[in-house]
Amino acid sequence: MTVSAEPVNPTTQPAANAAGWERLPPQYAIPARPPSLAEAQHYCRRLARSHYENFSVASWFLPKRFERHFYSVYAYCRISDDLGDEVGDPALSLALLKQWEGELDACYAGFTRHPVFVALAETIRECDIPKAPFANLLTAFRQDQHVTRYQTFADLLRYCENSANPVGRLVLYVCGYRDEERQRLSDYTCTALQLANFWQDVSVDWQKGRVYLPLEDLGRFGVTESQIAEGRFSSTFADLVQFEVARARQWFASGQPLVPMLDRELAVDIDLFSRGGLAILEAIKKQGYNVLARRPQVSKGRKLGLLARAVSGLALGKLR
Repeated sequence: MTVSAEPVNPTTQPAANAAGWERLPPQYAIPARPPSLAEAQHYCRRLARSHYENFSVASWFLPKRFERHFYSVYAYCRISDDLGDEVGDPALSLALLKQWEGELDACYAGFTRHPVFVALAETIRECDIPKAPFANLLTAFRQDQHVTRYQTFADLLRYCENSANPVGRLVLYVCGYRDEERQRLSDYTCTALQLANFWQDVSVDWQKGRVYLPLEDLGRFGVTESQIAEGRFSSTFADLVQFEVARARQWFASGQPLVPMLDRELAVDIDLFSRGGLAILEAIKKQGYNVLARRPQVSKGRKLGLLARAVSGLALGKLR
């Protein structure tokens, strides 16, 4: 971690939280004084475990020696995401994200105040993580405040470069992988997971005022936004979603070569991520691509089956 010339030390300043923090859990607010490292690590661990059903970073097989680092990375991603998605006012979200980015900048300048950054500073130092992946996530969350439609699939992929791919790169950095080839393959998998979630959550995203299905594809298949708004399923809508699901499968396939290039523990987890995303796509297919009537879900039995296959692969040494 580098220290800039004469940086402003936020730990000596009162925590003048921007308006909007009160709309979030009280523990998210920036304190006037930083906690100890042990307190900060406990904070991140508690936050991660309270969201464990969505905690794809520190799952079962990720190397335990890196667990505290995964917790700090997850805590950063969790709060960043909530600042962009849970405030309910784009202007307030932008103000909060700006203040949060100031805390990130201060962290890289050698000063920390929020428990997330106290813990994250150790992760950044020990794993030698550059600022870019953390900052790129904030770029995506800011974009969410004013961009709610994507004209082309290429436009959507550029969004995924900031919204999804940095997470995979952070996991690789924590585990000691810094080469561009592994990071490129990780990008395929992370983008594929993001796409699977978009196709699963068409109705959910509509309620938030967002449409991630590319507008050029809606036009190509003769689908209108009013169909989404009204939940009006049709054969043309099914054709559209089938087309997008096939695209996502291609991205999962492109990322698959990453798995044998990783240590066995991490390989199992990455393989699980991919299988889980593919299971979402299969669930969409099984309900006839009708993601308007209900959100496709992967059953608990299916999840256990994926886990069993991953464990078998590890036991038999199939993943390296």
